[in-house]
Amino acid sequence: MEYVTRIVIIGGGPGGYEAALVAAQLGAEVTVVDCDGLGGASVLTDCVPSKTLIATAEVKTNFDSSYEELGITVDDGEDGTVVGVDLGKVNRRVKRLALAQSHDITASVTRAGGRVMRGRGRLEPDRAPDGSRTVVVRAADGTEESLVADAVLIATGAHPREIPDALPDGERILNWTQVYDLEELPEELIVVGSGVTGAEFAGAYQALGSKVTLVSSRDRVLPGEDPDAAAVLEDVFRRRGMNVMARSRAASAKRVGGRVEVTLADGRVITGTHCLMAVGSIPNTAGIGLEEAGVRLLESGHIWTDKVSRTSAPGVYAAGDCTGVFALASVAAMQGRIAMYHFLGDAVAPLNLKTVSANVFTDPEIATVGYTQADVDNGLIDARVVKLPLLRNPRAKMQGIRDGFVKMFCRPGTGIVVGGVVVSPRASELIHPISIAVDNNLTVEQIASAFTVYPSLSGSIAEVARQLHTRKTQREA
Repeated sequence: MEYVTRIVIIGGGPGGYEAALVAAQLGAEVTVVDCDGLGGASVLTDCVPSKTLIATAEVKTNFDSSYEELGITVDDGEDGTVVGVDLGKVNRRVKRLALAQSHDITASVTRAGGRVMRGRGRLEPDRAPDGSRTVVVRAADGTEESLVADAVLIATGAHPREIPDALPDGERILNWTQVYDLEELPEELIVVGSGVTGAEFAGAYQALGSKVTLVSSRDRVLPGEDPDAAAVLEDVFRRRGMNVMARSRAASAKRVGGRVEVTLADGRVITGTHCLMAVGSIPNTAGIGLEEAGVRLLESGHIWTDKVSRTSAPGVYAAGDCTGVFALASVAAMQGRIAMYHFLGDAVAPLNLKTVSANVFTDPEIATVGYTQADVDNGLIDARVVKLPLLRNPRAKMQGIRDGFVKMFCRPGTGIVVGGVVVSPRASELIHPISIAVDNNLTVEQIASAFTVYPSLSGSIAEVARQLHTRKTQREA
């Protein structure tokens, strides 16, 4: 009888379900243990819901900001309102789409031959003489079932970090998983935290009609992003009426009647009708037997992994936000796939974070790939840089786009593209040609010589490449 490799995956997010699909395709017996529904936070409470909400805000923003310039007339009535928002209806659609996506993922895994178990998984400390491991699954009713696995993948994700003196109540003080239960648009929303999550929600709710105050403990919004891109976004936020409070750390938040008071570390107090806490996340690695089984955890609680998703414990892999490698669904999925390819003996390339493209879904969007401006400024790589404002692009002029740019980095000798930044509407779509260039070591000459549609926003990518190529030629001459 032919032996079948047994894989148990704890966690059904992108790292878990993508790994399950690969393992099943390669002939393994796969069980996915999940307590909330496949798709994980990415589908149920994070990426899919937030980007659906942002899509609604984007439609409203595009209309509000450009209809007059484009010659569109509207009857805005006596109250001056052009477009209104029914947040309850928006959020019901958000949750409906998220649930549908989760069901589609579950169907894909079961159709591929995988088994999905509802419950919480715990890794037992000891390995059997044959090297296998045991995962105990505890169902909601308290019953337990033991699963024997030749390899285990931990893909348990993360949950919102909380400030002890600003605990969410789900009504006025919220974390990002709770905002989709709101039936009415917050009149005055305080967003604490100016990272990606805070900036995305602040921009979305401002576009929907909330009066937004963004509390940032750093000098600028999006401190981890390209400084030129962050500057553009902060300028747009302020121009649209957002109150951006830099170098302001929140110490506490409390309800006072029907309002929320947020006290800053310097003693100042700001008030609003609602407060969204977006102060980072904590990996879901506690209480599931990892350290007892020999899995090394970092000081932050994240699981240490190598470039092929192995942990320090033989036969145990990890993927996704619980590893702290790069909090992106695409990276989690790649980590999960790499883990299965590696364990099941298929061809595998180690994870290369310098080819990862990422996007901040603000308006305008900020998309990045490869080496960054900080890498160049800190001497980590020698690269030439050209930045071209979108204001010069004919398609941008036609669409009323005033904010944004395309920036590209290339090696000075060879002209090989090593990174790029796009700030524009739909930057998430425009970054792809630069990602291809970075991943395949293409040169600015190759990018410049490829045809682009005229007029198009992507034409600015070719134009930046032409400028980099010209500067290279002039310098070498």
